[in-house]
Amino acid sequence: MMAADPVRLEVWRHLFQAASEEMGETLRRTGRSPNIKERRDYSCAVFDAAGKTIAQAEHMPVHLGSMPASVAQAIADFTLEPGDVVMLNDPYKGGTHLPDVTVVQGVFPDGSARPAFFVANRAHHADIGGMAPGSLPVARELYQEGVIIPPLRLLRRGVVNEEVMALILRNVRTPEERRGDFAAQFAANAVGERRLLAYVREHGLDTTSRYAAHLQDYAERMTRALIREMPDGLYTFEDCLDDDGQGTEDIAIRVAIEIRGDEAVVDFAGSAPAAAGSVNAVRSITTSAVFYAFRAAIGEDVPSNEGGFRPLTVHTPAGSIVDARPPHAVSAGNVEASQRIVDVVMGALAQAVPDRIWAAGQGTMNNVTFGGVDPRTEPPRAFAYYETIGGGAGAGPEGDGTNAVHTHMSNTMNTPVEAFERAFPIRIERYAVRRGSGGPGRYRGGDGIVRVYRFLAPADLTVVSERRRRGPYGLAGGLPGAPGANRLLRAGEPPQPIPGKWHGRLGAGDALEIASPGGGGWGAPAGRGGP
Repeated sequence: MMAADPVRLEVWRHLFQAASEEMGETLRRTGRSPNIKERRDYSCAVFDAAGKTIAQAEHMPVHLGSMPASVAQAIADFTLEPGDVVMLNDPYKGGTHLPDVTVVQGVFPDGSARPAFFVANRAHHADIGGMAPGSLPVARELYQEGVIIPPLRLLRRGVVNEEVMALILRNVRTPEERRGDFAAQFAANAVGERRLLAYVREHGLDTTSRYAAHLQDYAERMTRALIREMPDGLYTFEDCLDDDGQGTEDIAIRVAIEIRGDEAVVDFAGSAPAAAGSVNAVRSITTSAVFYAFRAAIGEDVPSNEGGFRPLTVHTPAGSIVDARPPHAVSAGNVEASQRIVDVVMGALAQAVPDRIWAAGQGTMNNVTFGGVDPRTEPPRAFAYYETIGGGAGAGPEGDGTNAVHTHMSNTMNTPVEAFERAFPIRIERYAVRRGSGGPGRYRGGDGIVRVYRFLAPADLTVVSERRRRGPYGLAGGLPGAPGANRLLRAGEPPQPIPGKWHGRLGAGDALEIASPGGGGWGAPAGRGGP
């Protein structure tokens, strides 16, 4: 392959990135649900002819590192033609958890019989069926979590298979909202396809494909060079999930990272077996978390593509908490186990490069899902919603952690209170920084959030959260952040603490309070051996 011109390489980097970002803007502007329009719980990326990532928008880390598995499954299962779109959410067929629905489409330049590129996006749907509104239940098996969509060709030459669409929509609580979000996903892929075809027309297929490969090689070279700066050695760390919601506590995740020159072997041997509850991660989630943690530790502006994976070898014990097998429930593995995997990988890397690693952030997404019937509409209409809540970021060697922010594998936006209250029969009574919850240290961890929901109509509620039994760890002598806490506030009753994983029925006038964890501190605080 001809050598890449450095200037053109940078131009092409931004061209491919722009295609991904434009897909994301299309999804946001055309989506129907607040989860898409406001929270932006989606991710978009472009791939080469082999299904390897070329570029991805700066969306959700937990989606982006795992999306290649969905693209690979679509390629394996189908010979795509122009206008075909494959949809899937099956965690054991390339997905992550059931609310995350991925759509994959080939890009066919003029005269091409096979796709020269692929475009894909993944969106978290606020309800995909299952035993609880919001499809993030305190479950024991996958079938309880929602409708399972194996890879299927939902669009054939641009025409929707309405029979299959009807089957999917019949199994969800808010079918019109789902249809609207699916349509937005299709539109986002169409925009990505159009943009890549424009590049091919302007620059030629050979040049476009070559610079896609050059970008992957560049990311690999950069990643190898930065790993080479880490001292060779074996670095270990362990942490645990609070519980699985089914009675098992202190679920260990262990990692051993061996740095060998410009490569890293990441081994999760010794991690706990898959849990009875839904905190299990499929392998694609684990590899995504590892990729994110290394990219964060490297601290350089390296393109996020397939090349960054090449120096990393990840070993996951089959049937473990980090590599679950069917029919284990996995809905919380995507949102909670992923955060703890990042914590253990970064805890290990802190031993190799202590000047680059922050203390643990809040370590949870504080998932809240609810649903019911909105009495304000005529006729009354079903509603379902899902959101995550930010918390404290860990402090680091350069300063305090940030207050009230999404950390690590979550990167969603806040749903404005005005939009929230317009969409649902719920009032947000309090939304504030949880002062003093960050861990003390030379640099203090960021503070968490307090958010209070007052339900104006009866609703089914599920909370899935972590770091309720112990706070996020500090580093270099810093102290842990404050654990989170969940409480029910029922009219005429004292506040009732509820566990990290909880499902129940709330009446009109009842309230939920979520206090999210603070981040860990960094460096010994004054009076404890510090300066």
